[in-house]
Amino acid sequence: MSDAPKKICQLCNLDFTLYHFLMPLLRAMRDAGHDVVGVCSEGPFADKARGEGFRVEPIAIDRSFNVLKHLRAAGDLTRLFRREKFDIVHVHNPVAALVGRFAAWRAGVPCIAYTAHGFYFHDRMAWPKRAVFVALEWLAGRVTDILFTQSSEDADTAKRLRLISGDHIEAIGNGVDTSVFHNTATRAGRAKIRRDIGSSNGRVVILTIGRLVAEKGFPELITAMRDVDAELWVVGERLESDHAGSIDDALARAETEPDLKDRIRFLGYRNDVPDLMRAADIYVLASHREGMPRSIIEAMMCELPVVATNIRGSREEVVNGKTGLLVEVNDPDALAAALSALAVDKKKRAELGRAGRARALELYDERAVVARQIRSLGL
Repeated sequence: MSDAPKKICQLCNLDFTLYHFLMPLLRAMRDAGHDVVGVCSEGPFADKARGEGFRVEPIAIDRSFNVLKHLRAAGDLTRLFRREKFDIVHVHNPVAALVGRFAAWRAGVPCIAYTAHGFYFHDRMAWPKRAVFVALEWLAGRVTDILFTQSSEDADTAKRLRLISGDHIEAIGNGVDTSVFHNTATRAGRAKIRRDIGSSNGRVVILTIGRLVAEKGFPELITAMRDVDAELWVVGERLESDHAGSIDDALARAETEPDLKDRIRFLGYRNDVPDLMRAADIYVLASHREGMPRSIIEAMMCELPVVATNIRGSREEVVNGKTGLLVEVNDPDALAAALSALAVDKKKRAELGRAGRARALELYDERAVVARQIRSLGL
């Protein structure tokens, strides 16, 4: 591509995703002299991006399997792309990536890039369903010029299955802002967070962050907590657009069982996650599938030992026995054993936490991840 400034579209499903995950890339592209436009479903976080001077075009992109809604979104996107004459359309999230790539192709966009934050198909999916989603990725790959994956495992899968027609497939990793997520906590700051939440300074606190849906492993985690002598802070909520499995039964157990209701605290959406991490002792992510989970990296940067499930992305970030512990998916007993082992061993927590921070600093600095994308896009 030429050295002239480019007009770039960053497309994702939700305003939440645009603001919380893509803004570093938007800022870096703008700082490099390019015109960057966000496209996503309308919402309050779109206004936050607009507050930073970015133009955000609202296009409703449904996260369900409603074909009629996707056809409507594809038409809206095609018209937008033709009108705006983007040089690059860069898509994110499975639904927006699928619909957006075909719309960009129909509109004649010169360069179509896709970041797979974790392919929707995974190794525990029933093979007929997996085959359908692999086929959809393969078809969209016929009109994809550049494929970024966050995990190396996904990059290897994409190459093996030839998920794009060309050969520009690259694992870019994932990263966080090291000036925000760090291990420098004051005793007073840590005590204040705990006091505000209602947890004592001497209590072991386990933190987890995620959408309140079944695929994030909450039913197993809540069951596991019956056998763990610690408190659990749960940060997150269920998004209105979320079609993933409900955890209502697990939530009811957590709120009514005598041994759980005083030890599990649902904190909802929070904007002080770095402070919460520095006030906690262990981080856990019990997901059934992930891409390259950012919350694990954030926890590692804050020097927290991590307990995670042995899945794509998480097992690339967590070195079992050195920076944290890995357990199998949907195994509350193993989860309880791992959490209990760390809850009673302060020295081990500190050892794993230090090693995790060192690994995160080496591999997961956000600046390097953003720079890698800009370089690969020829910007």
